Amino acid sequence: MVLCDIGNSYLHFYYNGRVWKVQAERLERDEALLPMYYVSVSQKKTKYLLEIFPEAINLTPYMLLDTAYIGLGADRIAACKGVSDGVIVDAGSAITIDVMQDNMHLGGCILPGLVMYGKMYRAISSVLGGELNLAIEFNAFPQNTRDALSYGALKSIVLTIESIAKNKKLYFTGGDGKFLARFFAGAIQDDSLVFKGMLRTIAEQKGGGR
Repeated sequence: MVLCDIGNSYLHFYYNGRVWKVQAERLERDEALLPMYYVSVSQKKTKYLLEIFPEAINLTPYMLLDTAYIGLGADRIAACKGVSDGVIVDAGSAITIDVMQDNMHLGGCILPGLVMYGKMYRAISSVLGGELNLAIEFNAFPQNTRDALSYGALKSIVLTIESIAKNKKLYFTGGDGKFLARFFAGAIQDDSLVFKGMLRTIAEQKGGGR
């Protein structure tokens, strides 16, 4: 059994603890990847998957979570189902922050991803173009424009996470999860978090309960 998390940038796959990613346009059929279950946040990339693997099963209708949040994406539900108590930060094209307590989802928020911050700055002015300095330190005020942009982007993310997390355990996943986790002592970085939630959902369906 193979699991697939279809994001805005890549298709992420999981099999027996191994995680890898593939560009949708480069996906090739492999019978060894069946049966396959997926969740998706991209209709366009889902079409790519189903053209190659028409028998893939969409887990979204079965993703149940105790929450009052309206419109919570299947990928966020899956990540939350992988943690019974703690704060989950999924850092991809967007950065989602969700709070779980006793298997209940208390709510969450969404920030632009690191790459999107750069695009937003460029949209303001071409002078603000260029890549962020991810080695920026917070213990001194920036002395050039690139560092000023980087400081503003990173600190806004870090402070938002801190204010939401308080004393809860932090779990990071997603492409930039490992990078952001280094700002928080004791944080757990887990690339398989979404897949753990998907596996839990499959087990619930086979067991006939939540």
